[in-house]
Order: sequence, then C-alpha cells, then structure tokens
Amino acid sequence: MGLLWRRRLTEPALSAMGALDGRVALVTGGSKGLGASTARLFAEAGARVVVTFADDAEAADRLIASLPGTGHRASRTPAQDTAAIESLAAAIGKTEGRLDILVNNAGSTRVIPHADLRDLDDDFFDFVLAVNLRGPFATVRACQSLLKASGQGLVVNVGSVSGVRGGGSNIAYAAAKAGLHAMTMSLARALAPEIRVLAVAPSLMETPMTEMWTPQQRAHRIASNPLKRIGQPEEVAAVILGLATTMTFVNGTVIPVDGGSLL
Repeated sequence: MGLLWRRRLTEPALSAMGALDGRVALVTGGSKGLGASTARLFAEAGARVVVTFADDAEAADRLIASLPGTGHRASRTPAQDTAAIESLAAAIGKTEGRLDILVNNAGSTRVIPHADLRDLDDDFFDFVLAVNLRGPFATVRACQSLLKASGQGLVVNVGSVSGVRGGGSNIAYAAAKAGLHAMTMSLARALAPEIRVLAVAPSLMETPMTEMWTPQQRAHRIASNPLKRIGQPEEVAAVILGLATTMTFVNGTVIPVDGGSLL
C-alpha cells in the first residue's frame, strides 16, 4: 500500500484546506489515536482546535506543537468529570469566543470476556458508562449554547460497531456505545435546526486503544472483515471532516466506518 495508501489518506484534508477557516473545534480524548487524527485534519482545514486529555499531558502537548496554524491548545478534562467539562466550556467561550464543532471521542475500556459476568464488577461498569456515555452528554450539555450561537453547530459522537452488534471489549462498553447511538438520534431531534448531531461507528482501528487485543484476536477480526484489514484512524477522521465540510445535509444518523464488518 505504501505511498499510494498514505496519499489517499491525505487527499480529504488537501481538498478541504481552508474549509474550516475561522471555526473552532473541540475534540475530546484528542491527544492520540482517532482523536489526534481528527484534530490534525481539522487544523489542516483551517480550524482552531482544543483537545482534551485525561492523563497523558506529554502526548497532548506533542500533538498541539505538531498542528499547523495557531491558537490550538490542550486541556486536562476527564470525560467523567462533569465539573471540569463545564469549566472547559466556559473557558472556550472566553478564550476562543466560539465553538462550531464538537467531536465526542474520549473513551475507555478493557477486555473482559462477555461470559465472565463476575469480572465486570459494578465499579468498572459505572466507570465505562460515565466515560463513554454520560461524558458525551455532559459535554454536549455544557457546549450547547456555544454550538447554537455558531449557526452551524455540529456534534459528532464516536460510537462503535460494538454498539450495533453487542460485541467488543466487554458488555458494558457495548451497552454504552449502543446508548450513545440512541442518544445521537435523540439529540439530533432536540437540537435541530441550529445543531446537527451524528455518530460514526468504527470497527477495530489501528490505535493505542486496540493494543489491548491479542494478536490472535486481531487476526480473527482481520479475517472476518470483508476488506481483510484493520482500519486506520485517518479513515474515520476523514469521514468526520466530511461531516463538518461537505456532508451538511446529514443529520441524526450513525455512519459505520468498518470496512463492511456489519455485513
């Protein structure tokens, strides 16, 4: 795949250069993986980007330093900390003065076999729901007035094919992502016409989060995918960029980015 593959991944950003000039985007969990790829494409398209992180400040700082353009910054804002989310939204209003795009990408999980119900204890179940479901809602709630004032507000929730198939790393994660998909539709109805709300549902991606899977599990996923490979975070980020630039009549739906794994 080599050079041709890398060129295909960069073509969406090249065609969107300048499309987001003057806009501000918030990408939660944006210090690495899918969030970092999305932040990079947004910056290349002209947006000022705010990324959140929970623990890895060094990764967030490296990302911010690598982004083209100016005015980008990182904020330590754990997705389960509603008070921190509210403070961040207020700070964006004061510092950036606007918010046009919110990508709810922050997430956390670990592999627990679905049949091992005892291993999925209450504390971890609640944590998974807090980060992957309540956190996105709290962020939309905190940013609603800013997004509405934009006149072209957009929320993209990063779901998962796990939320469609009931599979994935553990039952709590599948339930949280299914809830996120349903919440996407609810919010799209509630916040239109000023704010569009959508979700993307990736399958297994080549990101730090998927390092939890064993080589055997990864091989099984590759073999069962019609495209016979794992997706790249830039491929999901390109869809999110499209939703922010050219796909402006798309609203209230969940878009699989999975190589056909749901077939």
